[in-house]
Amino acid sequence: METYDIVVIGGGPAGFPAAIQAARMGARALLVEKSGQLGGTTTLNRVSFPGIFHAWGRQIIAGIGWDVVKRTVELEGGELPDFSAPPEQQWRHQVRLCPVLMAALIDEDLRMSGCELMLHTMPAAIEKSDEHWRIQLCGKEGLFAVQSKWIIDATGDANAAHLAGCPLKPRNEKLQPGTLVFSFDGYDPQNIDIDALNKVALSARANGELEPGDFGWHGDSLAHLVHSRGKNSIHTTGIDAFTSAGKTTAELKSRAALLRVFRFLKTQPGFENLSVAWAAPECGVRETRIIDGESTITYEDYLHGKRWPDAVSYSYYPIDLHTDHGLRKEMLAEGVVSTIPLSAMIPRGVGQFLAAGRCASGDQLANSAYRVQGTCMGMGQAAGAVAALASQVGITNAQQVDYAKIRQAVVAEGAIFPD
Repeated sequence: METYDIVVIGGGPAGFPAAIQAARMGARALLVEKSGQLGGTTTLNRVSFPGIFHAWGRQIIAGIGWDVVKRTVELEGGELPDFSAPPEQQWRHQVRLCPVLMAALIDEDLRMSGCELMLHTMPAAIEKSDEHWRIQLCGKEGLFAVQSKWIIDATGDANAAHLAGCPLKPRNEKLQPGTLVFSFDGYDPQNIDIDALNKVALSARANGELEPGDFGWHGDSLAHLVHSRGKNSIHTTGIDAFTSAGKTTAELKSRAALLRVFRFLKTQPGFENLSVAWAAPECGVRETRIIDGESTITYEDYLHGKRWPDAVSYSYYPIDLHTDHGLRKEMLAEGVVSTIPLSAMIPRGVGQFLAAGRCASGDQLANSAYRVQGTCMGMGQAAGAVAALASQVGITNAQQVDYAKIRQAVVAEGAIFPD
């Protein structure tokens, strides 16, 4: 049985920085990813505009994730936004990039770090055995086992934490809807009579030809969908992607929504040549499960920029709670930047385990903000450093790792550590 210092499960925005950080520190690391490419939300789900890395005119998240984002833009010959001043709308500081190039650059960075990789692989069972975790993996060839001193759950869904018996927060609120990201082509938005289109669309919604989620968080108008050519405009409601059955429902419902909208628009003036330029292969999921951590980031903590004593990364994004009926959005007050504590990534009462990314411990409103890609990259890199340091000296409790050494390790790889 192969033995690792660290196994990272999930190769998205939190997972790949965690794995690369740990491997660059000399740990024997394995990254396990269920799909055929790394990058997760940015690449697989085609939310290829990660953010936010800057706040109030200064950079607050950098390091491994930011480096690959920046190099992707440079390689394609694109331009980064002007980060010198806060924009009126926060999305203007998100970075537009080519997801295909980003995935390839992550592959390159991972290979150069020495981290091992298994794509098309998922955990089937996780149990503690002495001072190691025994992880049963399911690959195309069947089941096989590895063992590791530490596990980092970067699945976004707390799937590994669930298998390992870590406590999860009870699901009291309705989960946020998902979104299939796609791009329409074959029409000129400037030639579309939006008022006339909306009148017909509302009638179509009333008779069941369209559904409320097809209007996304934009209420009673298809204007955003038309002008953006789709992108992340629609909502797939009533899903729970924590299980394979739930994820199957999400995929089927989201593709049905795309087909429904396409069929409707195709019959409207100006859309005679409508086509689908591209669509993400998977429905993007905003929320599933969250660990019950040694600490929990609350709405008030996040909104007021609490400075946690064990903060390991920054976060800057508005409260961004998507619902079946719209969007609850709250901007942070001028000058406020939030922080992410290490203790929120530690499942309560469980050693040698970290959860990085959107499954870190927080309430629903706080999670709606810190779940975004830039924050997850910062969290993941910090988690990789903590696990690597702990495995080197045989520490089983992440909170016992020397805080100064965590700072030193991530700053050496370009990260920005909280003051």
